[in-house]
Amino acid sequence: MKTRPGMLLRRLSLRSYLMLGILLPVALFIVVDTVVLYRQALAAVNTAYDRTLLASAKVIGEHITASGAADAAQLSASVPYAALEVFEADNRSRMIYRISNTAGELIDGFEDLRVWQGKLPDQGPYAALVDFYDDNYRGDDVRVAVLLQPIAMQQARAMAVVQVAETLELRHTLARQILLDTLWRQLALVSVIALVVFVVVQRGTRPVLRLSTLLQERRADDLTPLQILDAPVELLPLMEATNTTMRRLHHLLENQKRFVRDTAHQLRTPLAVLKVQVQSALRGDVDATQGLTEISHMVERATQLANQMLALAKVAQLAQETATESVDWAGILREVALDLSPLIADKSLDFDIDTLPAPIQTHAWMLRELSRNLLHNAIRYSPEHGKLQVRLLCDARHAALVIGDNGPGISEELRKRLFQPFSAGQAHSGSGLGLAICLEITHALGGQIELVNRLTQGQIDGLDTTVRLPLAPKVLAKP
Repeated sequence: MKTRPGMLLRRLSLRSYLMLGILLPVALFIVVDTVVLYRQALAAVNTAYDRTLLASAKVIGEHITASGAADAAQLSASVPYAALEVFEADNRSRMIYRISNTAGELIDGFEDLRVWQGKLPDQGPYAALVDFYDDNYRGDDVRVAVLLQPIAMQQARAMAVVQVAETLELRHTLARQILLDTLWRQLALVSVIALVVFVVVQRGTRPVLRLSTLLQERRADDLTPLQILDAPVELLPLMEATNTTMRRLHHLLENQKRFVRDTAHQLRTPLAVLKVQVQSALRGDVDATQGLTEISHMVERATQLANQMLALAKVAQLAQETATESVDWAGILREVALDLSPLIADKSLDFDIDTLPAPIQTHAWMLRELSRNLLHNAIRYSPEHGKLQVRLLCDARHAALVIGDNGPGISEELRKRLFQPFSAGQAHSGSGLGLAICLEITHALGGQIELVNRLTQGQIDGLDTTVRLPLAPKVLAKP
């Protein structure tokens, strides 16, 4: 199985990633810099040795004479080899020369050195008539300097071609030495950089390792905020995000513990009462019909409590899922109102419903449970022959459900705990989970819920319950 480069990078530790991320570009730069420095040094060496060749050619040119008249002059040369010895270094290179006229006829020097057939550069580095080129002499590579030397002797005028060649042993030796010296210096530089980077990375990642150790050594129930006094600035957002997550988990666990505790208490009471009622009926303490009626009421209350607890758990589950379809809240609201119509008729309520299409991106069950709990509460607290009005409004971005009843409203003391689990508005009325379910659904859908007393001439005339939810994007809205 092949490993992708991206997967390999993800497997690297932070230290390895930083070391590679810093040292690889530095090493690449040093390699390129080494090549450039070597070429520049080699070019400087060639320039220096080319000057030596030119000096040799000029020395030879000083030993050339001409005889005859005008352009028919004859050239002659008498060059002692001692004149070239001063330009040879450590006997590691040999000097070869050739003197000829412009026609290529040999005057003096080594005959097997090939005649120069090139041309002078347009703008050379020297004022003299000089050219440099590479050639081969008796199987050895040589560097050749050509000097066109004008000769003027009384009436004689001529042009001599002086070629001086040098074998490259010394140049190659010096080039290798330059390369080795450059490599040693660059290796020393890389070593110093690697050591500095290693020390800096070690110290820079020490707070991360300390944070990791701190988290691993914590107890499973320890959700206190993290504190590292010498943490770098770049690590503070991570610590703050971790502390925020821990605060959320702490809040979630506390709510869960309280919910489990309250649930156990709420279930224990009806089950205990139900047990007493059954025992009383079996002993014949109460009439059978009365006993069965009381048992039926208690079973109904326990069933409602269990269903609402299951509904609250289902809300938490669906909140973790992402809905991919939109649901028309208006249609669901009318279906719920139709299901609850017997309760509305039982209280002879003046019921009015007015809705607009409101596509919401969510699960249909959540909208149905939200609408059912709100409408059921409104019906329960509405007086007989009272007025119950349901309106579903929309703007460009939100839908708002407003349910207005003629109930007694809510007190300020009750408002503070109304959305908490098992906080019923009236004693012995309901389980106190309805509004808690509504709040969880509203938060899961990114909305808001609000209960406001409606006042008429300074007196509470009822309660307006308002729920605002964001509309689904147009691409997800049903036609």
